[in-house]
Amino acid sequence: MKPSLTDILCTQCGLCCDGTLFADVQLVGQAEATRLELMGLEVEENDTAASVLSQPCAALKGTRCGIYAHRPKCCRTFECQLLQNAQNGAITVERATQHISDAKQEIERVRELLLQLGQRDVRLPLKERCSEALAGEADATPEVNRKREELEAAMSAVEKTIWRTFLGNGEHRGDTDPHSP
Repeated sequence: MKPSLTDILCTQCGLCCDGTLFADVQLVGQAEATRLELMGLEVEENDTAASVLSQPCAALKGTRCGIYAHRPKCCRTFECQLLQNAQNGAITVERATQHISDAKQEIERVRELLLQLGQRDVRLPLKERCSEALAGEADATPEVNRKREELEAAMSAVEKTIWRTFLGNGEHRGDTDPHSP
């Protein structure tokens, strides 16, 4: 049996679960929230009192979901633009794999800069980690300011890649994007 594109691409990626693409995942109803809490995941309420699963997801093991059979509805139905493009033949699997690898290299550079700037809280989404690192002391040393400029440029490149490759040309697509960016 030939593996599905989801098996091939998603298990190499994990960016929708690791805090890179989304800050949280909206849950469907209290029953789903309770079920996830019983599995040991932390569920929070967002500004509209809806239940959300914060990212990075605690169930993510490497690039695979540790609760795959019990994952939230929006996780079951979400397909990034890259996966959709591979499914409809607009891009080859090899090229899609290269896009994942390229994005991960860009993200790794951001993570290196975050560590250099002392931002080590890996429980926060990537964008939030960057915001915290960039909001540091105004009277920082020239070296720290240079690192912040590097981080800002690196994160800007990551965000462009995310929108162009994974979320669809910079447009928020409410119909196919059940996660909260």
